[in-house]
Amino acid sequence: MKGDKAVLEMLDALLTAELTAHNLYFAQHYMQEHWGYKKLADHAKEDAALELHHSEEVIKRTLYFDGTPNMNKIDPVSLGGTCEEQLKIQYDFECKHVANLKNYVKLCMDKNDFGTKELLDEILVESEGQCLWLETQFQRIRDVGIQNYLAEHMS
Repeated sequence: MKGDKAVLEMLDALLTAELTAHNLYFAQHYMQEHWGYKKLADHAKEDAALELHHSEEVIKRTLYFDGTPNMNKIDPVSLGGTCEEQLKIQYDFECKHVANLKNYVKLCMDKNDFGTKELLDEILVESEGQCLWLETQFQRIRDVGIQNYLAEHMS
C-alpha cells in the first residue's frame, strides 16, 4: 500500500528516536551494571528491549506503506557520567519523545491514518509511563538522598 509522504517522514523520524532510545538505554544498562547498580541496570535493559520492540513495529508499519526504513540514522545523545545524570538524560529524552508523539498522533488524525495512530498511542502510553517512573525516581532521590537511593539499587 502506498503511504502518505508526511506519514512516512514521521515514521522515519520516529524510527530514529526509537533506535536512539534503544542505544541510550542499552549503553546505560551496561554502565550501571559495571558500577554495581544491578536494579537500575535491569530497568535500563528492560527499557532498551521495549525501545527495540517499538523500532520493530515502526519498521513493519513503514514496510506496510511500501517505505524503506532508515536504519542508519541515530541522534547524538549523552550517556551521563553518573546514575543521576543518566536518569535526567532519560527524562529529558522521554519528555521530548512524548511531545513529538502527540504531534505525530495529530498528523495521523489529519491524514485519517488510524492504524498508525493506534501504534503511536501504544508507544505514547509506554513513554508517558517511563516519564512517570523517572519522576518517581527523582522524588525518591529527594526523599532519601542520592547515596541512599543508589544503595537501594545495588544487587
